[in-house]
Amino acid sequence: MAVSTSSTAGAVVSSTRERILTEALHLFAQSGYGGASMRELARRVGIRESSLYNHFPGKAAILEAIVSEHGPASSADRLEAPRYRQLARQPAAFCRQFALDLVEQWSDPREHQFQKVITAERNRVPGIRAKFADHFYAREQNLMTDYFRGFALAGLISTSDPREAARLFAAGLIYIRLEHYVMGAQASPRPLVIEAIERYLAFFLSLIAAKDSDTSDKKQRKTKGETRGKVAPD
Repeated sequence: MAVSTSSTAGAVVSSTRERILTEALHLFAQSGYGGASMRELARRVGIRESSLYNHFPGKAAILEAIVSEHGPASSADRLEAPRYRQLARQPAAFCRQFALDLVEQWSDPREHQFQKVITAERNRVPGIRAKFADHFYAREQNLMTDYFRGFALAGLISTSDPREAARLFAAGLIYIRLEHYVMGAQASPRPLVIEAIERYLAFFLSLIAAKDSDTSDKKQRKTKGETRGKVAPD
């Protein structure tokens, strides 16, 4: 019974924390970090202000927690997931999965709010800019570079610099996001975004001459079979 009670209490704490972060993201996007108060946040969450401080020591800690769960942080988490590790010898499948997952992320209203908040506040809150730009972007970039380095070492892509190939891949996706989700008065329809993604993937994968390991292995087996079947010249 004690274990059950402990589990229930932990779930309540986790649920309250999630509600705080969700409402804080809404509030920061609406009022700005400077215009948001802990009292208003507590009211929106439906708890006392003193209870709010039991979860977070202040607004900066809340903003830091938000930064840790969105944008490049969530992208980096995906790259460490087993479903991506399984694509470590399939560059074409890897790039397509990463791009389509980004479309899902871009389409999430919470991501729109996060981008609005981080763009406005990252220069105003001490430590947030460094954590966002250096820690999370560096983590995402390093993971992506590791994948591309593995592809190159296995002969699955053609590039003289895996790091720059990874950066080029990411840069093209960033421009698609700017075009279809940021610069316009409203986001583009999903089919239009997918069309842009597929067009870019076709170009990029041909640029790096990507081939998945199963395709490469089949070609090698076929070549060996043809060689064995030929009669050696006198």
